Amino acid sequence: MASVSAQDTGAAALRRFIDSYVRAWNECDTASIAELITEDIVWADPALPAPARGVAEVQDFMRVSVHAFPDLRFSEPDPPVLAVEGDTVLWGWRMEGTHRGEIDPPGFAPTGRRMAVEGVDHWTMRAGRIARYRAYYDMNDLARQLGIVPEPGSRAERGMVALQRLQARLARR
Repeated sequence: MASVSAQDTGAAALRRFIDSYVRAWNECDTASIAELITEDIVWADPALPAPARGVAEVQDFMRVSVHAFPDLRFSEPDPPVLAVEGDTVLWGWRMEGTHRGEIDPPGFAPTGRRMAVEGVDHWTMRAGRIARYRAYYDMNDLARQLGIVPEPGSRAERGMVALQRLQARLARR
């Protein structure tokens, strides 16, 4: 197990923890991720409609993510970004993959397009495991890369704006 213990603190222990975390995601190792998070984890990610709660929901999120992006890989930007203050860890990452499976929910069909996004995780640690998780990344940029949201200034974007304006007008009635 790669959790950080009270006796094994510091940069080296955190480095091992992060390496185990990246390996768990890159291998879709749901058993290993369970060892890195608390039973009562609250996992907030922009891709989720509501935070995942508990180990099983985080494992389901991992499986759904890897189904949608079978080649999903996490790495660190160069140079790595890491900040630690008490029980709070901020860790910068890079996520890449090809959209080959349905994203459900909401049901987006595979586009076959690649995405590459950088983000930051905010972890609150308890007993050497992640107890609270929040990811920060540009979901709009990710959706554009996958072809789910149209490019700025495109005909498709103008059509989407027209539909939104119509919807807003109808909602006011």
